[in-house]
Amino acid sequence: MSQYKSEFLRELSWRGFIKQMTHEAELDAYCASGTPVAYVGYDATADSLHVGHLMTIMMLRILQRHGGKPVALMGGGTTKVGDPTDKEKSRPLLTNDQINANIAGVKKAFQPYIRFGDGASDAIMVNNADWLDKLGYIEVLRDIGVHFTINTMIKQETVARRLESEQPYTFLEFNYLLMQSYDFLELFKRHGCRMQFGGSDQWGNILGGVDLVHKVEGGKAFGLTAHLITTASGGKMGKTADGAVWLNADKRSPYEYWQFWRNTEDADVGRFLRFFTDLSQDEIIRLEALKGAEINDAKVALANAATLLLHGDAAAKEAEAAAKAVFTAGASSDSLPTALVPQAELDAGLLVAAACTAAGLSKSNGEARRLIEQGAIRVNDEAVTDPNAKVSAADLKDGAIKLSAGKKRHALIKAG
Repeated sequence: MSQYKSEFLRELSWRGFIKQMTHEAELDAYCASGTPVAYVGYDATADSLHVGHLMTIMMLRILQRHGGKPVALMGGGTTKVGDPTDKEKSRPLLTNDQINANIAGVKKAFQPYIRFGDGASDAIMVNNADWLDKLGYIEVLRDIGVHFTINTMIKQETVARRLESEQPYTFLEFNYLLMQSYDFLELFKRHGCRMQFGGSDQWGNILGGVDLVHKVEGGKAFGLTAHLITTASGGKMGKTADGAVWLNADKRSPYEYWQFWRNTEDADVGRFLRFFTDLSQDEIIRLEALKGAEINDAKVALANAATLLLHGDAAAKEAEAAAKAVFTAGASSDSLPTALVPQAELDAGLLVAAACTAAGLSKSNGEARRLIEQGAIRVNDEAVTDPNAKVSAADLKDGAIKLSAGKKRHALIKAG
């Protein structure tokens, strides 16, 4: 459709989110009237969400901004099965304690983006273990399984790919489609939820839920997917050399988060401004038009806007100021990631390689030594080329030793 009736779909459209949707005209009419309710499911495979989850979180945020009600579904039940979508091998199975601990961490990621409460458009958070844990096996087969055909299920891309590569596809995983579809049915009955959002890799699972709601309840339900995001160079969105870009501040500091966005590739800046900020269309168009060295201004605007959403205005300004101090003046800053090292170790002398590993600039001392040999490591802005070099208390400046890996990654070592 060239022009949507609903402001929600219009904004999703100009921001470039929409990949697929079911019943386009009816979905548009639903979003344009009353209080549309939509959900996204998040399995608890880790104790935090990461930047790769932001596409669907931002979709829920935009829905709420236009008067809709978001439902954040915690996969306390489905995590016990493990989503096989886009996975070449089975996920490791987690214990109930591990799943519950992960859910406690994951919940923190939503608070900055979505307003929770008791109002009509306030978001709610639910756990599918509340209904999946109570289902009996015969009940699943009789009441849910009867609505799914093996013919359709084996056509799913994940199943076909596993079969072709002769990788195991367990009966447990084969049931994931049924579980996710049943989630939609339960949310439809319990909360009047009629839409599910997800990445385009979830299209088959979403269609299963839409179809199940229709067959069991005679209800009209809808699915809407966003593009799966890769960087311009083909990398996976939210992955860096030192791991995932987590949303919880205890796993990725505001400065590191800001720096991730500041390091966006030139070709991605416009897309990421549209996907991951609240900036207006006019402001984004202005920033997208910047060329040459001025594109760095757009990257700073992206980093500020993205960090503001997650960590707040003060943290965003502090991160920008820290970056200016590090990159412009060559100074250190208390906002940089910091590792504490026992005073006795500094007094005795600590290998630079070990210091880099402690500060998170390398995954191992061996990797740090290779970086040193390549000339990529600096201590207090001075290059280090000896893999056996040490730092000591004598290197402390204003109570800290500044370590740098390349031009963009910095950290502090302090005695503690």
